[in-house]
Amino acid sequence: MQFIDQAQIQVEAGKGGDGIVAFRREKYVPAGGPSGGNGGRGGSVIFVAEENLQTLLDFRYNHRFQAQNGARGGPNNCTGAAGKDLIIEVPCGTTFYDAETGELLGDLIEPKQILRIAQGGKGGLGNQHFLSNRNRAPEYALPGLPGEIKQLRLELKLLAEVGIIGLPNAGKSTLISSLSAARPKIADYPFTTLIPNLGVVRKPTGDGTVFADIPGLIEGASQGAGLGHDFLRHIERTRVLLHLIDATSDDVVRDYNTILQELQAYGRGLAKRPQILALNKIDAVDKETVDLEALATQLNQLSYAPVFIISAVTHTGLEPMLQELWRILDELNAVKEVEVLG
Repeated sequence: MQFIDQAQIQVEAGKGGDGIVAFRREKYVPAGGPSGGNGGRGGSVIFVAEENLQTLLDFRYNHRFQAQNGARGGPNNCTGAAGKDLIIEVPCGTTFYDAETGELLGDLIEPKQILRIAQGGKGGLGNQHFLSNRNRAPEYALPGLPGEIKQLRLELKLLAEVGIIGLPNAGKSTLISSLSAARPKIADYPFTTLIPNLGVVRKPTGDGTVFADIPGLIEGASQGAGLGHDFLRHIERTRVLLHLIDATSDDVVRDYNTILQELQAYGRGLAKRPQILALNKIDAVDKETVDLEALATQLNQLSYAPVFIISAVTHTGLEPMLQELWRILDELNAVKEVEVLG
């Protein structure tokens, strides 16, 4: 399945049905009055979030969506049938923008959450509506109003509690495959991960926590360099960042600062998100020449974040790192509950 996380489409709500001009023609009513009914309203365009969808692939080749028009009014004061609403399913985490102005129109996060994006047009009034003491036989009716037409830009931002970030080949894909059942592509060249990968990691309580492996960031990612610019949006919704650093690098401090600067440049509060650091690939480090504890202390002093020494390949150090992640998430959940109750 292709991972498509952006799409541009046009939606058009249905036109309201026209009102009609009609008069009563009953056998024993010699002076029947106006009886033209109103037109039915046009159908609206409504988006609904669905858990089982993971991509915007459905919008890659279909760019125009139109709801049903309302039916015209009928005689005997009959109102025309309303147009059927067009229901479009999207993945949870889809954000909607006006493609022309950039205005945020809505954000669907929870399953079954709905967004009415384009309102159907009102039906026109039939001539019976214009009956008055001065005009006993109105011979005019109103047409239905057009429905809203909008050009939309859809963006999918993954819903994951933990976002795994780092430079290319820091071992993010290996880590998520070690922690979960996810099986991303792994190789020894940069940008192995071309799409975000999701994996569910079980907490000791049995609950599942979603981890997202974000494609490697490089210097200038926030301005569009490499792959990071396209995928930084996917960590906007994450609650905790797991910053993976290659312990075999010539300069781990430089690597840490590179990612930090890109988070700061991208904005949206990413640099202030709760974060833990992990020195990965210690199985490939010559421990006689590299002091891992000193590197961890140096990173801790720079970031004020907990630093763990791990190997995703051998699973060394993963359990203490996970325990810290669970602790942070529990704290964030407690704060959220207090805010909701307050």
